[in-house]
Amino acid sequence: MSINQFGRLLTLTTWGESHGPAIGGVLDGCPPGINLDEAWMQRFLDQRRPGTSKNVTPRQEPDRIRILSGVYEGRTTGTSIGMVIDNVDARSKDYPVDAPYRPGHADYVYDRKYGFRDPRGGGRASARETAVRVAGGAIARLIIPDVSIEARVTEIGGESDAERWEALLDDTRRAGDSVGAIVECVADGVPVGWGAPVYGKLDADLAAACMGINAVKGVEIGAGFETARMKGSTSQDAMREGPDGPTFDGNMAGGIVGGISTGQPVIVRVAFKPTSSIRLPVPSINPSGGNAEAITRGRHDPCVGIRGAPVVEAMVALVLADHKLLHRAQCGDVR
Repeated sequence: MSINQFGRLLTLTTWGESHGPAIGGVLDGCPPGINLDEAWMQRFLDQRRPGTSKNVTPRQEPDRIRILSGVYEGRTTGTSIGMVIDNVDARSKDYPVDAPYRPGHADYVYDRKYGFRDPRGGGRASARETAVRVAGGAIARLIIPDVSIEARVTEIGGESDAERWEALLDDTRRAGDSVGAIVECVADGVPVGWGAPVYGKLDADLAAACMGINAVKGVEIGAGFETARMKGSTSQDAMREGPDGPTFDGNMAGGIVGGISTGQPVIVRVAFKPTSSIRLPVPSINPSGGNAEAITRGRHDPCVGIRGAPVVEAMVALVLADHKLLHRAQCGDVR
């Protein structure tokens, strides 16, 4: 079966392909009575949309969101929220059906799994689908109004000095190549108690949500992999009594211990691999058999992580909103 739904109580189901007439989704489980309009969702979609600078794909998609259901007179009704985004600038001629599989893309595995694939921009496997995640994440933010979520690119192509990014991206783009990036997301205002100790761990759900973003190959919470190089005496976040609860000497755990939020900022870092669509020839095979060279001539991001930051924010928002509802269902409060 093809799994297109995410979440437990707050669920997002997405549909559509990169070069189809539209993409869209259904968000179910949103509480009623929340003020919602398309302008609120659009502000986040505009951060992710293509064609905004030379450092992202030149595909010109306005990504205009339309709400089809679940909202009446500007307020959510408690029923399914349907939404759609039209595709207006697809250029399918860049993707001939008999082109070699693009290494690093889902072309080969998709074809082998289903016995059939949509070659146009990757079809369902395209990162174009993430626009709907951003739309869903915009609604999720309204369920957790006391939580602020902000993601930023902290590294591009192994370089953490932002002043060097522009020249690096210019050189990469001229060479027809691509580079990866690291995005850090901080959610502030998450109360203590969200999450569960075994199969509903908050950090596990955040990791799964972010790993499910196209081109993501690594996720860490808090100090993450660095904790493997520490001693127990330094990796723990020492606690002391404070005026309104405990204070912590650090946040190595990224705001989550035992799968449950501590009340500290939740910190997630996400590694995006270099965009697999590059103009340089890469050894591959043809769908009909035989060796070949794959050269992608379509419009693509030299660094997909730049537009990945709003998607990380959206997935974090969806997970946190879901866990707020789960916490309320079990414990009867939203501390």
